[in-house]
Amino acid sequence: MQISRKFAYSAAVAALLFAMGGASAQQTKLKLGTEGAYPPFNTLTSDGKLAGFDIDVGNALCAEMKVECEWVTQDWDGIIPALQGGKFDAIIASMTITDERKQQVDFTNKYYTTPLALVALKNTDLTSPEPDALKGKTVGAQGSTTQAIYAEDHYAKAGADVKLYPTQDEAMADLTNGRLDAVVSDKFVLVDWLKTTGNDCCKLVGDLKNTESLTGIAVRKGDPLREKLNAAIDAIVKDGTYAKINAKYFDFDIYGKD
Repeated sequence: MQISRKFAYSAAVAALLFAMGGASAQQTKLKLGTEGAYPPFNTLTSDGKLAGFDIDVGNALCAEMKVECEWVTQDWDGIIPALQGGKFDAIIASMTITDERKQQVDFTNKYYTTPLALVALKNTDLTSPEPDALKGKTVGAQGSTTQAIYAEDHYAKAGADVKLYPTQDEAMADLTNGRLDAVVSDKFVLVDWLKTTGNDCCKLVGDLKNTESLTGIAVRKGDPLREKLNAAIDAIVKDGTYAKINAKYFDFDIYGKD
């Protein structure tokens, strides 16, 4: 069937306007994906609301960019595929920047820096977090994380039994109940946990050497949103907004040196 030039032109204009409208909508709202199970960075409160350091940082970035934030929760194992599939525009979920992940997504500059550390039951004889000290012990970690990779590459090879969990909370529950000897995770997560739930049962064994890593915001490959978020991160660090959020959760700086 033939289509007149006038009709074809009108259709093309309509398509262009529709596309512009979609782009405009994207510029006024930002969908952010997070796990909601990694306190104090992202967690669901008893009334189902998202809270935590990641959430406050994300909201501050949206305010700086003058866009509306819409948060979407997603299980950790599927969070990168969900981003790639368009479920949200960016991931703010304490995701460590790694070469392997860079093959799937682009990362902003860091928004905090963290080392790995080890916690154990108070009555343990553990005095060192290093792999050789964990021979014959059972060590837990959240699966599909840098700490899981460390546990399998170092603790398992040193003779420890490594168990991986879908969430951080499940690993900590098994430690509390005596089913694990220790748990490896981001230091700041463990420090916060020891102030509350783990205060009576457990202790910080220590930081792991040479494990300091950068945490960034993930976006789809080639997405110009990356640079907009970088500019917003720089702005909230410079104007003191970041420091106020930091102080709400920690009594030490987690941004780290540039």
